[in-house]
Amino acid sequence: MAHRWVDVHAHFTPPTTREESEARWKAMRDGLFLVPKPYEWTVESTLGYMDRADIQMQLLSNIPKTLDKLRASNDYGASLVSQYPSRFGLLAALPTDDPQAALVEIERAANDLHADGFAVTCHYNGVYLSDPSLDPVWAELDRRRAVVFVHPNAYAPASLGRPSPLLEVAFETARTLVDMLYAGMFRKFPNMNLIVAHCGGALPALSGRLIALGTEVWVPNPNHLTKDEMKQHLSSLYLDTAATGRASSLAPALTMTTCDHIIYGSDSGVPCSTEETLEANRNELLAFNGLSREQIQNIGRNALNLFPLAAARIDKVTNK
Repeated sequence: MAHRWVDVHAHFTPPTTREESEARWKAMRDGLFLVPKPYEWTVESTLGYMDRADIQMQLLSNIPKTLDKLRASNDYGASLVSQYPSRFGLLAALPTDDPQAALVEIERAANDLHADGFAVTCHYNGVYLSDPSLDPVWAELDRRRAVVFVHPNAYAPASLGRPSPLLEVAFETARTLVDMLYAGMFRKFPNMNLIVAHCGGALPALSGRLIALGTEVWVPNPNHLTKDEMKQHLSSLYLDTAATGRASSLAPALTMTTCDHIIYGSDSGVPCSTEETLEANRNELLAFNGLSREQIQNIGRNALNLFPLAAARIDKVTNK
């Protein structure tokens, strides 16, 4: 059984009007994301599930597509942490289509909102995380030794008649991380820690092919990465278990990185997750026979090594 686990992949929604909620629902259905009714996130239902599942804390993230909504969402997330300091943490969203605005939000989130870390989307308003214009943003995150949660765009258009959250999120994640690798970002910015959603998507399964072929002469390699460097950079990534707590995902992940870089994530708080799917995923993780019982329990608490502010808030309540 899980015991006081920390969940790095949990979403929230700021208060919305009925009209906004229904417009979002219609947009999802237009993209073949066929949720049967508008989704409503509430603090009460989230805490109820956390108590039933023995989840001590969720690190919350939400990345709206406009700067005003993104900043308002970060403010709301910070207010939740203030109300429930031992139950929630905040991964402040960054507007990575605008490097200057992102730098301002890093400063605001760190100093005013006391965010635990940051959240970014692989492809945000047309700009990939590997875009060279973002180098100043990565440099600042690297200077701060920040923890950055990388999530694909789950609301992208459908692909071949299927909604993006089913398959495309995994491939977008792999494409983006591979492009970041070839751009030399992990070489230039070695001090930040990236948590990649959904166990890295398709990246772990493709990592062996990438290392085998990725430095061949027919592959553009402007930064002259070596096989050993590729292995080093890929193994430095942290991977969460959201919708991927199964052997089919965990076994490839453990060939790319180590057990201490696997972190519990649920994907709670979004329309594609239900309590049934969350529990099925968590139970599969608990039953995984590729790791010891102790190692699996550590996965549920590994996040505390990355988020000292969150760990301190938990300890403050626990030690009262």
